[in-house]
Amino acid sequence: MRAVGVKEYGATPEVLDVPKPTPGPGQLLVRVAAAGINPVDSFIAAGMYGKPPLPLVMGVDFAGHVESLGPGTSRYTVGDAVFGRAAGTYAEYVVVDETGPIAPAPDAIELKTSAALPTAAGTALAILDRAEVRGGESLLLLGAAGGVGTFLTQLASARDARVVAVTRGDESIRMGLLGAAVTIDATRESIPDRIRRDEYPEGVDVLVDLVSTDPQTFTANKQLVHDGGVAVSTRGATTEHGTVQSGVEEIAFILQPTADLLATLAKEVDAGRLKVFIDEEVPLEQAPQAVARIQGGGARGKTIVKP
Repeated sequence: MRAVGVKEYGATPEVLDVPKPTPGPGQLLVRVAAAGINPVDSFIAAGMYGKPPLPLVMGVDFAGHVESLGPGTSRYTVGDAVFGRAAGTYAEYVVVDETGPIAPAPDAIELKTSAALPTAAGTALAILDRAEVRGGESLLLLGAAGGVGTFLTQLASARDARVVAVTRGDESIRMGLLGAAVTIDATRESIPDRIRRDEYPEGVDVLVDLVSTDPQTFTANKQLVHDGGVAVSTRGATTEHGTVQSGVEEIAFILQPTADLLATLAKEVDAGRLKVFIDEEVPLEQAPQAVARIQGGGARGKTIVKP
């Protein structure tokens, strides 16, 4: 079957011809309708998350139809529309554990669009749950215009949290439509000045930092949170003793996807509380170029690959 991946860790992604997988006990073979592109895909292909066998088919997000069942499966039937996370989704077919992070696809959107949900929307929902974001709280969101940020803005505003969305460029209309109460263009004004002077002199309740990769920058951003608040990093920028020293709880967030999390996302989509914005849809042959664009940053919405 056709797939996109690497023959060596850190190599440039390319179209590969690999064997079609066969489902084992408790597994499903899914014909992929689309795969979602995420920054983590490139990190995995670079060997930063262990050393999977080579050649390595990239991708972790998928949506598709169940093609066949392995022995002992009972939760799904052939033809079911599903979405979820698995290894090697930039391909025509993928094998998934039926007890793993997989769920029936939402009905309100096209199946291919569901491929944009698992990692980005799953991260957004899990962060809100982990930080225990509640109605009336203020949430400062750095990196708001990307995939995770657009989902998080919607889900947080649906909880009646007041989202302060930080973007690079004028995104005020778009972020406002997603539910942001305030949008700050970081290329035109100072984030600390705007927060402390105009919005929250005592600091915000929650910081979600989707962009900072070093503890120094994260620590500086954390100064915008009041004592007793919460600061979340998705890029490993928390400090070893930050919570004790600052009075602000630090959370180094790592997504642990589950079937229940995905089922909740599907319910949010079907209820109209979560919309999925596809920035770009590319055929499998153009996935390497799309991956390079994602690595360059500045993506608005999600990119999906159609085998």
